[in-house]
Amino acid sequence: MSDQYQLRRDLLQELLWAYGPCGQEEAVRDICRRELEPHVDEAWVDPAGNLIGLIRGRSGDDGKATRVMAHLDELSMLVKRVESDGSLHLTPLGTMYPGNFGLGPITLLGDRQTVCGVLTLGSEHTTKESQRIWETKPDQGDKSLDWMHVYVFTGHTPEELTDAGVQPGTRVCIDRSKRTLVDVGDGYLGSYFLDDRAAVTALLDTARVIHDRRPAHDVYLVFTTSEEIGGVGGSWASRTLPGDLTLALEVGPTEAEYSTTVSGGPIVGYSDAQCVYDKDVADTLMGVGLDLGLQPQAAVLGAFESDASHAKSTGLTPRAGLLCLPTLSTHGYEVIARQAIPNMAQLLTEFLVRPG
Repeated sequence: MSDQYQLRRDLLQELLWAYGPCGQEEAVRDICRRELEPHVDEAWVDPAGNLIGLIRGRSGDDGKATRVMAHLDELSMLVKRVESDGSLHLTPLGTMYPGNFGLGPITLLGDRQTVCGVLTLGSEHTTKESQRIWETKPDQGDKSLDWMHVYVFTGHTPEELTDAGVQPGTRVCIDRSKRTLVDVGDGYLGSYFLDDRAAVTALLDTARVIHDRRPAHDVYLVFTTSEEIGGVGGSWASRTLPGDLTLALEVGPTEAEYSTTVSGGPIVGYSDAQCVYDKDVADTLMGVGLDLGLQPQAAVLGAFESDASHAKSTGLTPRAGLLCLPTLSTHGYEVIARQAIPNMAQLLTEFLVRPG
């Protein structure tokens, strides 16, 4: 195992352990800023909470600047209400269901104290009298598990939760104990929230290289907020930063319907549920990937959105592109090849430094 691989893995693990629910991404952003600042010409945080690093290009023409985006936020939850016994009901932030992450420990990010709770359905040793539980059993009610079925046991009174700053609107994250990287087989890594911490790691890898090589045109590396709830930060950055191209870095689904595999090369998006990406951008990404021998995979995606497609569909960028790490079980327990991060960084670097 090389020193570079271990450093990259250690950084990815640090990012995974940091909580970054939509609208409260500071812990993840602080790590990214520490890693980014030595490798950019300027760095700042904009009014939307995005972390931005500028690397000036050789041409000096910022009209052709590229905004490359990877999002800081993760799928998370909000406290919807506090019951008289101190239990909580939740609503999701982003497209997720209780089954995506399973029952178990969660973390409540109270204003004054972090509180551990347990997301639970209740006992399987129940009958039809316990209707809420009974109807989710495959051999009984046969309803899929949803947020109305589960609740959070906190072990605290409502008064204690108030003292901790836990109330409706408090962000709730899957507990750190469930966010440890594991080795899968000989060449894969698994964890929750590789979306989008793996792509964030690839963008930081890219910053280290292109600062010395210098891109053809100015590049804005944008670590965005609230992507999971509509691409909020990415849309703001696309509207306010110079340039005509927004390129999103994401996890990409590996399913037969898209002819993509987790063992294959970087996925290049030609369209998703929000927009059709610019063909010349996608073709160039494919060409660069082929030149590098990375076996890129072209994909037309459904039920998928990105910072770039949100910006393109709302007219905030004239051009958009999508580059993904091939990922098994997106928005669930995700698996990527060990080479997926360096492959993305290598393709992105070459795309940015080539003239035109």
